[in-house]
Amino acid sequence: MTDKLLQELDQGILTLTLNRPDKLNAIDHEMLEALITSLDNAASDSQVRVVILAGAGKSFCGGADITQMLDRDATDWEGIVDRYLDPIRAISNMGKPVIARCHGNVIGGGLGLALSCDFRIGTETSRYCAPFVKLALAGCDMSAGYFLPRLVGLTHATDMMMTARFVAAEEARQIGLITRLVPEAELDDAVASLARQFEQGPGKALAFTKYAIRRSLDRDMTAEFDYEIFAQVQCLQSAEHREGIAAFRERRSPVFKSE
Repeated sequence: MTDKLLQELDQGILTLTLNRPDKLNAIDHEMLEALITSLDNAASDSQVRVVILAGAGKSFCGGADITQMLDRDATDWEGIVDRYLDPIRAISNMGKPVIARCHGNVIGGGLGLALSCDFRIGTETSRYCAPFVKLALAGCDMSAGYFLPRLVGLTHATDMMMTARFVAAEEARQIGLITRLVPEAELDDAVASLARQFEQGPGKALAFTKYAIRRSLDRDMTAEFDYEIFAQVQCLQSAEHREGIAAFRERRSPVFKSE
């Protein structure tokens, strides 16, 4: 494993830290492959209940490493662009909460990573940008074309993707780009508190909830209702649900364990 991606597992919470602070944590091929492997492993590791995605130094992530954008033919580029979407797919398909710790610049591919997470906790000095058109690239790169319209609506997504302007933290909160906005000094505590809430929560129910939310983006009401029925039947039969009911009756906090 490369030192460009740091891993720390603490009581069910896995923190993955992009670690190229001198390059604003720009994602090169080595970091990309490490991130894909770590996310795939986290999805199947029963010890991991929550994932935090963070960046070392002054920023979350400045995007893909443009120094690796060399002349290639269309076939090469297709494979590379597709590969950069694999961390997005891993985060989206993982049946566990994923929290983006957003500080400093959240730009380009870094924005794409953050958008794909279930929660984005930002600081008052964080800022967000899809800068691709300034490089004569399509503004929909690294999942922005899919997630941005769904998170902030067509008007705001069009503005961000076609002007490539920076969006400051307060505006990001107002348009729904980030989940919560906290002072810089409180970022770690806010992220840790949310992660601990999920680590202690009912894993199966959270997984079904995440899948239901993600599925609903592309399915009609009938298909989503069918999935809701399936998911709820599975949860109603789970040990976690029985513990939740028992705790409610006994007026105590539930203790959920992995099944």
